[in-house]
Amino acid sequence: MSIAQNLSLIREHIPAQVKLVCVSKFHPDNAIMEAYQSGERIFGESRVQELTEKQERLPKDIHWHFIGHLQTNKVKYLVPFVELIHGVDSLKLLTEINKQAEKINQVVNCLLQVHIATEETKFGFSAEELLGLYQSDKLSELPFIRVCGLMGMATFTENHQQVRKEFQTLKSLYDTIKTDYVSGNDDFREISMGMSDDYQLAIEEGSTMIRIGSSIFGQRIY
Repeated sequence: MSIAQNLSLIREHIPAQVKLVCVSKFHPDNAIMEAYQSGERIFGESRVQELTEKQERLPKDIHWHFIGHLQTNKVKYLVPFVELIHGVDSLKLLTEINKQAEKINQVVNCLLQVHIATEETKFGFSAEELLGLYQSDKLSELPFIRVCGLMGMATFTENHQQVRKEFQTLKSLYDTIKTDYVSGNDDFREISMGMSDDYQLAIEEGSTMIRIGSSIFGQRIY
């Protein structure tokens, strides 16, 4: 099946209010352009160098999302153009994004990554750390950061009940923050959860943004 056909199938199962991030990392420009010509505009990359090179070559109306683990020394390359940074997993990283954004007087959209999986390899704030961050009021000291919501990755497992429970944990945390700390803030509205294997479960549990790669582009070429 072509990329266009894959997208058409996926689109049938996504409600209109859920954003689709086409995970284009490790895929060539022509694959991205096929998705672009099918109407897609949001693409996700996980390597800073690959993203900056693609951003220079490809159409300027693409909304680039950075979905990988971001190192502080690479932040400055993304800040001028990135639409959304998904995996902000520490106050240190938030502070660096704010510092680099201030230099060019630009507010950067971020999602705070929460560790919801059982796997130790996944990054993110614990629930306690996240609530502590909001209780501390440290975010108000970072005027060049716009926190748009939360992001999480479920455990890579066939156990759908476990995955569902992890998504419910993220949604519950989102609701707590929305109600108790940012009730009047319309910017805080995204829950980025769900990938090729579990996006339908994620949507059922309240996801507003899903990240799909292999179901669109096929297996990655490393």
